Amino acid sequence: MKRILSATLLCLIAIAVFAQGGTPAGEVPAYHKAAPSKGDQLPPILTREQLVATGMTQPVQLHAYEIAAKIPKVLYQQPCYCHCDRSVGHTSLHSCFASDHGARCGTCMAEAYYAYQMTKKGKTPAQIRAGIERGEWEKVDLRTAASIN
Repeated sequence: MKRILSATLLCLIAIAVFAQGGTPAGEVPAYHKAAPSKGDQLPPILTREQLVATGMTQPVQLHAYEIAAKIPKVLYQQPCYCHCDRSVGHTSLHSCFASDHGARCGTCMAEAYYAYQMTKKGKTPAQIRAGIERGEWEKVDLRTAASIN
């Protein structure tokens, strides 16, 4: 009887923990704490032509890559909350835009638009990361994001 109660309690705790989903409290997806060293070259952000060749033609997708190409070192220092660090081994938000993954993911695009807007406001990569960790990127409306300059 004691074993059954213990097993039941353990199952209930496991269900409660996993039902919350998302990132466990305090856990931040992979990112780099600083910009790449001068000698280090980042993989390039895909170009418009490369995206179109893969079938990505929506203005929000194309514009996300255009702005990502303007702030690659900022994106390198940002986590990506779609958790592609776990699923495909990405090391930062920059990785999403060095492939077509960013065009296929609303989280990646919203974070990139957020990072770009905050960069234009003079925020540092660390300040932008803090905002991303707080979930401020979730306020980006991808329906109108393509108009962000």
